[in-house]
Amino acid sequence: MPTNEQTMEQVAFMMILHSGNARSTIREAIEIYKDGSFEEFEHLLSDARAQLQEAHQVHFGQVQKEADGEPTTLSLLLLHAEDHLMSTQTMLDLTSGLIELMEHKFSKK
Repeated sequence: MPTNEQTMEQVAFMMILHSGNARSTIREAIEIYKDGSFEEFEHLLSDARAQLQEAHQVHFGQVQKEADGEPTTLSLLLLHAEDHLMSTQTMLDLTSGLIELMEHKFSKK
């Protein structure tokens, strides 16, 4: 195996690492928002998006390999990594949507 090739375990752990970082950053951003630090909230959410993008790129690289004919061995670890990625994406989408909703509602008062 060439040194630039990652094992499936490494791919899974990279997905978990980046999506976990994003999840932690989203939680931190929510706490910051509660304190009224809206600019810092936006900055943290941007950081979370970047981390999540890293996780998606790792995942997409594996999807591309499979599309090119390289078989993927499914494992519980890979399924966990995909679940982690998608639940963090959902968390980001919901957080962004709820903040938009709150800002829209309170800007009308």
